[in-house]
Amino acid sequence: MVRIKICGVTIPEAARGAAEAGADAVGLNFYPQSPRFVTPAQAGAIVRALPAFTPPVGVFVGMPVRQVCAVAFQLGLRGVQTYDDQPPDADTFPFAHVPAFRVKDQAGLDHVRRFVDTARALNRAPAAVLIDSHVPGQMGGTGHVAPWALLKGFDVGVSIILAGGLTPENVADAIAVVRPWGVDVASGVESAPGVKDPDKVAQFVKNVRTASESLFT
Repeated sequence: MVRIKICGVTIPEAARGAAEAGADAVGLNFYPQSPRFVTPAQAGAIVRALPAFTPPVGVFVGMPVRQVCAVAFQLGLRGVQTYDDQPPDADTFPFAHVPAFRVKDQAGLDHVRRFVDTARALNRAPAAVLIDSHVPGQMGGTGHVAPWALLKGFDVGVSIILAGGLTPENVADAIAVVRPWGVDVASGVESAPGVKDPDKVAQFVKNVRTASESLFT
């Protein structure tokens, strides 16, 4: 079954709605330049609203790993997603680490492979890697589609999470091509930046579940 993360939730009602729609995780964005940015205080209220067994994941950009883990500990996050060129200089355990990569060509995939190999050599292999679209100067949530054809068959020995321009309308096609372990959506289920549309969220989850079933039938 392809896992689903609804990312960039900004209010408790959106987080609970995503969980009730069937999302496997929700994402909280701690990048101040993002339209989906939340403070730790705001994030605390969101985490409190989540039902049992729907883990919150933090998204961080340019923050030292020890600070990332401190925020994660403070809020009770399950995982941390980071945008970094190099593996972390400290262990993120017990938080699952998901490095995110903005990929546009084969060189980008080669970088992902080197990152994972280096992290594995340091005994810090990531729990998964997230592949996002490459938009200069922007860190996710752009609505631009990642290079699905390039990702077909891509294997670095850890789970692949596909992001970048996913919507209820195209996620089934993306799953059929890439066959990811998970999918991550932010802008594709919004009525405005940071405002999740409950109907779009529900349709996204439904379409992922249907596409997942077709992979095994």
